[in-house]
Order: sequence, then C-alpha cells, then structure tokens
Amino acid sequence: MRRNVVATVFLLALISSLPALAIDPTTAFEGQRLFVSHCQLCHGPDGKGNGPLAQNLDLSMIDLTLTVRARSETMLRTIITGDGGPIVTGRDRHNLLTDAMPDWGKIFTDSQIDALIAYMRFLGSAKHELLGDPEQGARLYKKYCAVCHGEEGYGDGTMTQLITMEPADHTNSNTMNRLSNDELIEFIYEGNDEYMPAWRGILNQDEVEALVSYIRLLSQ
Repeated sequence: MRRNVVATVFLLALISSLPALAIDPTTAFEGQRLFVSHCQLCHGPDGKGNGPLAQNLDLSMIDLTLTVRARSETMLRTIITGDGGPIVTGRDRHNLLTDAMPDWGKIFTDSQIDALIAYMRFLGSAKHELLGDPEQGARLYKKYCAVCHGEEGYGDGTMTQLITMEPADHTNSNTMNRLSNDELIEFIYEGNDEYMPAWRGILNQDEVEALVSYIRLLSQ
C-alpha cells in the first residue's frame, strides 16, 4: 500500500513538471466527435437510426451497426461522400441507404471520413458501451496517463525511458476487449501493479468512466 502511495506521489510530481503533451486524436475518437456533431441527429447516438431529427421528419434510417459489417471501406466512403458515380442499377451510390443522406464529401476531409468510418466500425463491433464522455476522457488521459501509457496509448510514455516498466498497451484490442468496463474502473481506482498507481480520491466516478470510454476508442 505504502509503495503504491509513493508511486502515485512520484507520478503526480513528474506530471506537474512536464510540458503539456500534444496528443493527436485517435481515429475512432475523432470519428466519435464528428458523429456526435454531424450524424447522430438522424442516425441516433447508437447508430441504429433512431435520431430525433429522423423521427421528427419521418425519415427511415438504416441501422449503421449492421451496414458497416457488410460493406467495404470503399463503399462506405462512397456512401458518405457521394463520389464514385451510379451503381449498376443506376441508383446513385450516395443515396443507396437513404435519399435524405447529405453530401458529406463537401464538408469532411479524407482523414475525417476515415475517422467516421473507424467510429462506425466501433459501433458495429463494440463489446463494451461508452460509459462517459470520451472528450473529457481524452483530456484526463493527456494529464494523468500519457506519461506512462504514451500519447497514443501504446505503452511508450516518457516514464518508460526513465524506469524499467511495461505499461498496458491501450491500443491492443485483443487485450482490452477481454476486460469489462468494471474491471478497467477497478484498475484505475485501485492500481494494478508496482507502477500503476491507485487514482481513488484523485479521480471521481464520472472522470474514471470518461477515461474508460476514451480507452475503448484507443483500441479501435
């Protein structure tokens, strides 16, 4: 217990002395931000087509979580952007899913479209729900976790250059998907080994759930 407390104090002191780390948003994380601001009004927060705008305008939205499983990256990009011309039947590819689909190719960059597709893939395959706000989680990750787990979650943070340690690789979907949300919350609250400090008393429940949600998107 004492060793864990000492590790926590040491890490907090080190974090406060480091310059701010510039974390580039992960692909699925950036896609989640775009989806929330541009897509969920129609497609709903879970992508199943139950958004408030679709309901108010009586629009028939397909279930994105099923669509992404059956279509290639190329087809999904075409549906989003409208690029690629008509399909064999003469129906415009952009309106393949719904006539109400906006032409997002004029709004989003290629990297943003990649990010949207990554998040749609997450919606279609996620084994664990997002408990909290990933944007808050990203800020907390940068402040508390990146020093060990790395800017992008690979387990290659600054501390690994100073101490022999192997932080968890949060981008490893095989490992992360085996852990339930409750297990991740417990690891954060109580610590997990000599170098993983216990954050109970430092982070509250909402903050821990936000961190778990961001970590889920790191592994997509």
